[in-house]
Amino acid sequence: MTRMDERYNFRESEPKWQAYWAETDAFAAEAASAKPKCYVLEMFPYPSGRIHMGHVRNYTLGDVIARFRRAQGYNVLHPMGWDAFGLPAENAAIQNRVHPAKWTRENISTMKAQFQPLGLSIDWSREVATCEPDYYRHEQKMFLDFLAAGLAYRKTSMVNWDPVEHTVLANEQVIDGKGWRSGAAVERRELAQWFLKITAFADDLLEALETLTEWPDRVRIMQHNWIGRSEGARVFFDLVGRDGKLEVFTTRPDTLFGASFCAISMNHPLAKELAETDPALREFVSACNAVGTSEAAIETAEKMGYRTPFSVVHPFDPARTLPVYVANFVLMEYGTGAIFGCPAHDQRDMDFARKYGLPVTAVVAPKDEDAAAFAAQLEAGAEAFTGDGVAINSGFLNGLAVAEAKRAAIGRLAAENRGSGTVQFRLRDWGVSRQRYWGCPIPMIHCPHCGVVPVPDDQLPVRLPEDVNFDQPGNPLANHPTWKNVSCPVCGKPAQRETDTFDTFFESSWYFARFCDPKNEGAAFDRAAVDYWLPVDQYIGGIEHAVLHLLYSRFFTRALKTCGYLGIDEPFKGLFTQGMVCHETYRAANGGWLYPAEVEKRGEQAVEIASGAPVSLGRSEKMSKSKKNTVDPGHIIETYGADAARLFMLSDSPPDRDLEWTEAGIDGAWRYIQRLWRLAAVPAVPLAESAETASVSFAGSAKETMAMAHRTIAAVTDDLARLRFNTAVAKLRELSNQIAATKPEDAGAPAAYRFALETLLRLIAPMTPHIAEEIWQALGHPQPLSAADWPQADPAWLAVDTVTLAVQVNGKLRATLEAAVGADAKTVESLAMALSAVQTHLGGRTPKKVIVVPDKIVNIVG
Repeated sequence: MTRMDERYNFRESEPKWQAYWAETDAFAAEAASAKPKCYVLEMFPYPSGRIHMGHVRNYTLGDVIARFRRAQGYNVLHPMGWDAFGLPAENAAIQNRVHPAKWTRENISTMKAQFQPLGLSIDWSREVATCEPDYYRHEQKMFLDFLAAGLAYRKTSMVNWDPVEHTVLANEQVIDGKGWRSGAAVERRELAQWFLKITAFADDLLEALETLTEWPDRVRIMQHNWIGRSEGARVFFDLVGRDGKLEVFTTRPDTLFGASFCAISMNHPLAKELAETDPALREFVSACNAVGTSEAAIETAEKMGYRTPFSVVHPFDPARTLPVYVANFVLMEYGTGAIFGCPAHDQRDMDFARKYGLPVTAVVAPKDEDAAAFAAQLEAGAEAFTGDGVAINSGFLNGLAVAEAKRAAIGRLAAENRGSGTVQFRLRDWGVSRQRYWGCPIPMIHCPHCGVVPVPDDQLPVRLPEDVNFDQPGNPLANHPTWKNVSCPVCGKPAQRETDTFDTFFESSWYFARFCDPKNEGAAFDRAAVDYWLPVDQYIGGIEHAVLHLLYSRFFTRALKTCGYLGIDEPFKGLFTQGMVCHETYRAANGGWLYPAEVEKRGEQAVEIASGAPVSLGRSEKMSKSKKNTVDPGHIIETYGADAARLFMLSDSPPDRDLEWTEAGIDGAWRYIQRLWRLAAVPAVPLAESAETASVSFAGSAKETMAMAHRTIAAVTDDLARLRFNTAVAKLRELSNQIAATKPEDAGAPAAYRFALETLLRLIAPMTPHIAEEIWQALGHPQPLSAADWPQADPAWLAVDTVTLAVQVNGKLRATLEAAVGADAKTVESLAMALSAVQTHLGGRTPKKVIVVPDKIVNIVG
């Protein structure tokens, strides 16, 4: 064994081992192997320029799994890449006058240098950046294949248009009806957009959620709700005084007799037709759009309507007609862009009806309640009733329960050719067009003679031009003097490239497959490679990506399967969503936020270091730059070392819950690192030459140390397999305590101490790899610990051979005794009666009764 200093020097050890792992390609995945495979992947980061504590936690969790599975004998793939396209780079170009490519690549270099001190077991040979042509050329080919398969198409769609920036805005970029950057009033425009037909797989995406048993329930529920399968009916209302019908989708055909109006979207064909000759309607539409165009804004906005000259005939009562309104709460993107309003049984419809003086007719009443009295309450102003019940005031439906009334209503609609039963999804096709420069060019060409035609495969990739500027508003690709001009590949005449680029979710929807074969130039990946590695065995990332990213990736995998790229449906077998890293917040006397490094605690009072002025303590919140409650990972690693940072991230709370960052917490992790070092540097027992224990006899504390070492192997193995990192750390601390408590005079102590210490190192290596390697080497092992096998628990040591029983005399505890597990009652009674404490309290009397509860208690009644 090498002589060790009494204190662990992480500043020497950590860079040494990181260099060794890099030089030896210690974590390179084997392209093909007889070993079982394990693909571990964290959601790849956007290269913003600085890593934060959320990154540290996310990638530490994945690293523990990757190291654990590698030690267990798996061929592990644990890659890293960069989600490198996106609007932030374009904003930086505008603000700092730096090209997005330069800004992005410099940030990648910076962040990679920040990641490496964490000691992550990443196969950097598979690194990808989505902004590079050797990546995005393949997704251009995928898009063309999707187009050929009917999974991509172009149509006009309503968008948020910024008239100053000359660009489409996402709903989140519209603030109080204005562009988030320009401040200009946002307009709703119809614009030709490219879409991916995600709805083609709606049923399958929904049903397959049941197979994702290694996903969190809440994520599956969120996706279930987003896909939003609804069973209902399409109802046709005849227009009065003109040809045509108004088509409505409803999930409540049982309430048709309670209809008092119909409402259509501002973008419905009837509304657009009317708006051409009705300036008042155009003014109404403008006023509605000024309130907000996002779903959330519409949901919370006052319900507004515009009475059109149209009326429709009630499908079950031809003598009745219903007025048609244009309403701000009806979205063209959902259903048919038209609804019927039943105020008595929908609160939104009720609010609308009260505002515009429309009738309220109750058509469902709670079972066993007086129907007339209940209807009178609703009509008099009670809130809408949305519960279960029976049909009233509904003609042929009267007396039927809601479910039966729905079926009967659909049957009558179908029989009279006024509608039919149908299934509707909330899910809408994915609009992938973005009017910006820093994204993957959409490989299409607009020809005046041939229409919109694809770029030929041999002309891919369509590269972004480097010589762009952002001086003009709008998309630099559309403003470029030459890039968009091209010859039509069909007729050879002048044409123009598509100037929209893909939504950046496009890149992140297939990157996990590219990691399987990242250097392939001829194809996105080799089929054999993805067949071997996919699906990802353990995917890790934030809950904020629970819907869109994961849903798009699930669609993409199905689309790629349809086009022959791979053979699976689901990309991620196991999913884990980690909690956030939080820190308390600090406000200076002037109300401004302060960084933790600017604050010092003096007793119960927090003060600003620079001024000594009192500081107000705020609640703990997710670390964010806006509130300055961030901690620099570089500073933590420099001060405490990577292993201490990793250990704290794993030990303080369950990994799916938020973690509270505290100085006491990181300091406690650092102290344990030093304690672990001292177990080897200054052992309480002289160490045996090896950890071989087969021929050694053990007694006392040494025997308990051996037993606990094997119990810890079994427990920690189970914990890591179940991602219970914090409980695994707790058990390793218990083993540390037992090792330190081993008494040198007990038989077998040197062998037990060394075996337990080496076991501890092997178990903790996925969590704190640097110090584990350092001690392992100091113990004389010629091979690094990163190449060692995972320890196996010996079943013989897991069996508990004795048990402690409580001994009561007349109901009071008087002693305890050790007995063999499962010992018979007569044996236990004899052992109890031999105890001096029992004899003393019996006073020489013969007991009246002795009750033995096996392996638990002896109750002696004197």
